[in-house]
Amino acid sequence: MSSSHTDPSDIARIFALQQARQWDVKASGAEARKAKLTKLKAAVEAHADDIIAAVQADTRKPEQEIRITEVLNVTANIQRNIDNLDSWMAPTQVTPSLNPDDSAQIIYEARGVCLILGPWNFPLGLTFGPLAAAIAAGNCCMVKLTDLCPATAKIAGRIVREVFEEDEVALFEGDVSIAEALLELPFSHIFFTGSTRVGKIVMAAAAKHLASVTLELGGKSPVIIDEGADIDKIAEALANAKQFNGGQACICPDYVFVKEAYKDQLVSAFQTKVRENLYSESGTFKKEAIAQIVNAGNFGRVKSLFDDAVAKGATIAVGGELEESDLTIRPTMLTDVTPDMEILQEEIFAPVLPVMTYDDLDQAIGYVSARDKPLALYIFSNNEANVQKILARTSSGGVTVNGVFSHYLENNLPFGGVNQSGMGSYHGYFGFKAFSHERAVYRHQ
Repeated sequence: MSSSHTDPSDIARIFALQQARQWDVKASGAEARKAKLTKLKAAVEAHADDIIAAVQADTRKPEQEIRITEVLNVTANIQRNIDNLDSWMAPTQVTPSLNPDDSAQIIYEARGVCLILGPWNFPLGLTFGPLAAAIAAGNCCMVKLTDLCPATAKIAGRIVREVFEEDEVALFEGDVSIAEALLELPFSHIFFTGSTRVGKIVMAAAAKHLASVTLELGGKSPVIIDEGADIDKIAEALANAKQFNGGQACICPDYVFVKEAYKDQLVSAFQTKVRENLYSESGTFKKEAIAQIVNAGNFGRVKSLFDDAVAKGATIAVGGELEESDLTIRPTMLTDVTPDMEILQEEIFAPVLPVMTYDDLDQAIGYVSARDKPLALYIFSNNEANVQKILARTSSGGVTVNGVFSHYLENNLPFGGVNQSGMGSYHGYFGFKAFSHERAVYRHQ
């Protein structure tokens, strides 16, 4: 198998190899692709302990979180592609409208040589998930993990080299200069997961070569709590969501709208759940149960948002402990926040949750709809008319009603953003489609 790729001089060489190889890979049938996916799944399973150790070294995540997101979720995604590939690859028959005696079909063909750029918050899961879809669709791929997770990148590179030759899939380690060099190449498709800021850079690079893109970005995902909803259950869901990966998830609830009459109950129930999850009976905080902020730069960014809010009048209702020595932020809830505060203008990406109140539902709807379209929207309501009103008057990548994260976890739904929160979607069949071109074929009799 191929060696580790950390040298920029490898980039052009491997791209040329994959350009030459792409037609053989494109012509491969379902059985050949499933065999590759089966081998990839086996390699992930064989290296499960190595993956967990690497991600812990990079991020200090709890072991069970890593096992779920970076191992079990990855193997489940791969298996889903294996189980469904025959039906996904089958041509779609179309009855010609002008001459029914002719025949027409849509065939799904590989895009060619693709670039996958992964993020740091779920470094393996959000890289190998798209990779599995790209392989299922018959593509060659060049892959780059973030330099913020070097240990994970190393084990990911080892797995890729065990499964693939470099003329089909190659994984690059190294700093941002490697990603910049990759973006200079005329890929057929680029799949990027990360910030909106970097997403714009990726899209600009793709435009030079008219490459198609899938951009999985983020944004400020709002929570709207309707009158009459179960506040205690909502607080529990929000506390669990903010604890998960230390709040560093693109679909994490970012701010909350609740009626003033229910604010104190929400705060109290949130605090109760945080204490239940993260404190011992003696009151000791269990740091091992929550991921640290990924690095000092991001910790400083979050602290700046927090300090600005407090300086402008926000109340620390829960938590408020930001421990720079080991990059730990305890789950925090802020009340009395106002739109002029920076914490309501930038994605937080940490276990800090601002709460605003509203008198009329239209106020919350108006606030959300006047801003960039978020990746996720969470509605807690027992009033279907109000749910429909919020859906009709807002836009977001996806929505979960009376819960969190569920629209992401359901792989029969497309997952992706809209405008500022992303472009294109994936998961399951939609991932196969993201890495495929729908080719029209018409046959005269």
